Amino acid sequence: MYVIDGGRRFVIPRTELTYPCHQLRMHQNAAGAPVDHVMADFEDACPYEFKGEASRQTMVEALSSIDFGLKVVTIRPNNIKSKFFLGDLQAIMLGAPDRFHGIILPKTNGPEDIVYLARLLEDLEQQGGWTTRVQVEALIETPLGVVNAYQIATASDRMVGLIFGIADFAAALGVNENVANQNQNFHYAKQATVVAAKAAGLHAIDNAFLTLIRRDTPEDEAARIREDLRQKNIGARDLGMDGAWVIHPQQAEIANQVFTPDDEQIARAKLTLEYYHKAGGGALVVPETGEFHDEATIKGLLMQLAKAVQAGVLDAGWLGEQAAKSAAVTGYDILTAMGRRG
Repeated sequence: MYVIDGGRRFVIPRTELTYPCHQLRMHQNAAGAPVDHVMADFEDACPYEFKGEASRQTMVEALSSIDFGLKVVTIRPNNIKSKFFLGDLQAIMLGAPDRFHGIILPKTNGPEDIVYLARLLEDLEQQGGWTTRVQVEALIETPLGVVNAYQIATASDRMVGLIFGIADFAAALGVNENVANQNQNFHYAKQATVVAAKAAGLHAIDNAFLTLIRRDTPEDEAARIREDLRQKNIGARDLGMDGAWVIHPQQAEIANQVFTPDDEQIARAKLTLEYYHKAGGGALVVPETGEFHDEATIKGLLMQLAKAVQAGVLDAGWLGEQAAKSAAVTGYDILTAMGRRG
């Protein structure tokens, strides 16, 4: 969970738009995209010829001149073993103080990578005169990263989330197909990432869907691609992912819908919570819905409704009161434990 605007706002991203950082128009397009979070990429999406000063200058110009509105703004430097990594970090930290919120660390293999990054950020914040604190999301995209995911998640108090990166992970395994059946074929790695993130109170973000609709795509094929994207995101949500990477604004609407409870779900959850506490808790059936509930399922509804609060369609105070009623009896506030409170 990102905590921004001086602690007044929290964001658990439903959509994280990744794009190459070497062209100013890409930043301008991202600023207008219907996403929660943008991530400008020095790494895989940046052509070789723009590595180094060319991309850094564009990145600093974009951060200094473009209004990204309420979006979480993050940057992915080249990976920690790259000769470009330190220069990327220095350029943005010293060239654009307080103009972005987070670093996405690619190919994170172990907690030592996060510790090293955190120390660099501490030093560069002081040098650059930062008044805010840069937060960190780690890309889990290697077999070693999956094995070490919990240690990575807990390596620094700057950590806010883990992201599963399917392309590099599939390459490391020698798997060529990473679009079709991915929630089945990569089930272990995806849920290992989710479990590690949630055990540490962080959010978990699913990988990008690598098939796009182009101008010449026939409508029947475009409809199939949209449905495949929806089903991929539904499957990821049901594994516990909080949101997904998107590689084009065309993917944002579907992802936002999947990772946000709809009006019917919100109304049903509210009715259930209010009835449950009025009836005194325990194991019971809600008369209007016929559904069985107990303290465990009530916690699930609280987590579901935290997304509705973030989307601006549910009052945070009301949800906090409901969580407090459960916590007063059980001693366990799931919203706090899972990083769902601002």
